[in-house]
Amino acid sequence: MTGPKKLFIKTYGCQMNVYDSERMAEALGGQGYVETKSADDADMILLNTCHIREKAAEKVYSELGRFRGLKDENPDLKIGVAGCVAQAEGEEIMRRQPLVDLVVGPQSYHRLPDMEAKTRAGEKALDTDFPEEDKFEKLKSRPKAARGPTAFLTVQEGCDKFCAFCVVPYTRGAEVSRPADRILTEARDLVERGVREITLLGQNVNAYHGVGPDGDLTLAQLIWELDKIDGLARIRFTTSHPNDMADDLIEAHGTCSKLMPYLHLPVQSGSDHILKRMNRSHTADSYLRLIERIRKARPDILLSGDFIVGFPEESDADFQATLDLVEEVGYGQAYSFKYSTRPGTPAAERPQVDEDVKSERLQRLQTLITRQQRDVQDSMVGKDVSVLFEKPGRREGQMGGKSEYLHAVHVANANVKVGEIRKVRITDSGTNSLGGVLV
Repeated sequence: MTGPKKLFIKTYGCQMNVYDSERMAEALGGQGYVETKSADDADMILLNTCHIREKAAEKVYSELGRFRGLKDENPDLKIGVAGCVAQAEGEEIMRRQPLVDLVVGPQSYHRLPDMEAKTRAGEKALDTDFPEEDKFEKLKSRPKAARGPTAFLTVQEGCDKFCAFCVVPYTRGAEVSRPADRILTEARDLVERGVREITLLGQNVNAYHGVGPDGDLTLAQLIWELDKIDGLARIRFTTSHPNDMADDLIEAHGTCSKLMPYLHLPVQSGSDHILKRMNRSHTADSYLRLIERIRKARPDILLSGDFIVGFPEESDADFQATLDLVEEVGYGQAYSFKYSTRPGTPAAERPQVDEDVKSERLQRLQTLITRQQRDVQDSMVGKDVSVLFEKPGRREGQMGGKSEYLHAVHVANANVKVGEIRKVRITDSGTNSLGGVLV
């Protein structure tokens, strides 16, 4: 084969999968692959999958079926499945879709070069282990090409909470935190290549307890170390669990200027009965008291959350408790979903709520959340915000970026460069974005 081989990666799900896809591309870059935006001309196709959404595995099989024609046209095309569906399904993927050449779990993608070589020799490659070696150490160096102004950086993986609806402990494993020095090295490298904002990632990121020079560091202590990096202007983190929102992290929101005033803190339900059945280990009241403390530390913070409606045994009163909690908190953003079963999780074996009831409740909740989101956006009109410009807008001369509150902001006739941070006065509020003018 002459010239570079082309790699097409389709990424599903969370920001951590986006980060993982970047690292998989780097791993295969050493094998002569360059990324392409089209599967049609690829020499390898990788689906980096997520198991959180409803019928996730079936959607992957459906997607694989669409590649059958490409495989027929190019028998040398290699097709792989990575991520959480790969971890959950394993060898079953190859059995159901023989066109798949490799299956790799999220803890083993540093082994992709060896697996790719195996497929080129005409063999199938499967690796869904939880290896002892650190995959991040195996992939120490990122390519030195310039980067955009924002980047994800995984600091923690796995979860020990075992919520009754969740597959993460089974697909990502137990909680593991990366050593602080390795995170800081990677962060400095990103900043050297143009990154100005880093979002720290973890399935349960505020449970971070990575090894530091004088013992384990908390997430707040890691943030303060990142704060020292010249050129790094903004720090964010996601996703958090209420039980791990420690005092020093709350304090950091009020005192660390680089830590942005945005917090995604899922509660899932406002009913103590449902929270207990979910194995969430917190109550609605403890969550609300936590929100009070966070807002006391940072009054202007924008809060985001996750909600599951129609969880097994959820009554009308349980759902009303969720609506009441949402009303009391006042979210700037929130994500809500109908409960769907995940095989192997405790909640999957319980009596299920009728689908029509789930749909009606979800519509009511989303109407409330949408109103709150719009109210928060409308309240920004007339205010000055700090915008990190990320890319040109759709219109001539327009530039777009994110405010400190993670609102999308567009500015017309903006004489600014990608990566600049400028004050913008908000003049209008759209459906999902804000418009403004440079101050």
